[in-house]
Amino acid sequence: MAATRAYLDYNASAPLLPEARAAVVAALDAVNPSSVHAEGRAARRLVEDARRDVARLVNAKPEHVVFTSGATEAASTLLTPDWQMGRGAIRMSHLYVSAADHPCLLSGGRFAAGQVTRIGVDGNGIADIEALTKALAAHDMADGLPLVAIHAANNETGVIQPVGRIAEIVKAAGGVLVVDAVQAAGRIPIDMSAGYADYLILSSHKIGGPKGVGAIVAAADLMMPRPLINGGGQEKGHRAGTENLPGIAGFGAAARAALAGLGEIDAVARRRGEVEAIVREIVPDAEIFGAAAPRLANTTFFAIAGIKAETAQIAFDLAGVALSAGSACSSGKVGPSHVLKAMGHGDSVGALRVSIGRATGAEEIEAFRTALAGIVARRADKERAA
Repeated sequence: MAATRAYLDYNASAPLLPEARAAVVAALDAVNPSSVHAEGRAARRLVEDARRDVARLVNAKPEHVVFTSGATEAASTLLTPDWQMGRGAIRMSHLYVSAADHPCLLSGGRFAAGQVTRIGVDGNGIADIEALTKALAAHDMADGLPLVAIHAANNETGVIQPVGRIAEIVKAAGGVLVVDAVQAAGRIPIDMSAGYADYLILSSHKIGGPKGVGAIVAAADLMMPRPLINGGGQEKGHRAGTENLPGIAGFGAAARAALAGLGEIDAVARRRGEVEAIVREIVPDAEIFGAAAPRLANTTFFAIAGIKAETAQIAFDLAGVALSAGSACSSGKVGPSHVLKAMGHGDSVGALRVSIGRATGAEEIEAFRTALAGIVARRADKERAA
């Protein structure tokens, strides 16, 4: 076991930033932010400061940010047939998702299974725009509006979806667009003021904030989903329950850092280039999935012929390198990637995901090189002995 470890799994969870940790600790002694006394008002300022910082990250209005316990709760809240506009009700009769979406979208939220349609993707994981257009054209508006939900960037491949084009199609069809920006936020610029989406889903721990807090960001306040959690009037009635003040404060600090770090995208891309150069050097026949499409600067998803992904992941771990065999959303479960299957690959194909961040250094990249070389050498030894 290596004495020091290289962490290359930022898409699963980015390491907690020092400024986020400090914000969490500072907020631990704060009281209930719904209280009207001076102490409560001081706590409320912490919440509203964080709300402003999260809004700035995606160029939205602070009053359009609703804090949740994470991205999964945000998705479950938004993916519902029941919506409200003022005192009136609005119905979403059908949900359209991408076949390569994160499970929190693929699950369909509060829609029945028969109300969900999966739109295919091409070999690079880009949503089939023509299929989406046809599906929306065939949608029966008499039953209700179409709701489209799609990830901005894939958590496994890093492939970036053409959200602008999708937004145009959804708007022309009279639908509503929800964008899962969990992996994209802080890694590519997002501008809610430019019609990017009707609603965004964000997660704190993907940008270096604490776990257990996320957000819904709306483009406007005209329409909101029926609340998933009812009770008190917190979050303007959109999400009941006393706010997770330390988590929210840490989320705000991480959002400030992520916005400032957008200027370092090119540096991260150069590091990713080093990773992929190593892969191609040591494993000339390795396939890097989604490489022909626009991708996040930090993500590489590749397969090594003759080595199972879970076996390679364990070998990397023993060598002191933390990376993933696909998504880490299934609590240790390792199995065929639904993303690769949607892209046209069989169940037998497994892949490894290297995802880095602004803090990833040369030492960690070199540790990856050493570990990969050892794994491939052992494969060659087994092949010679067979």
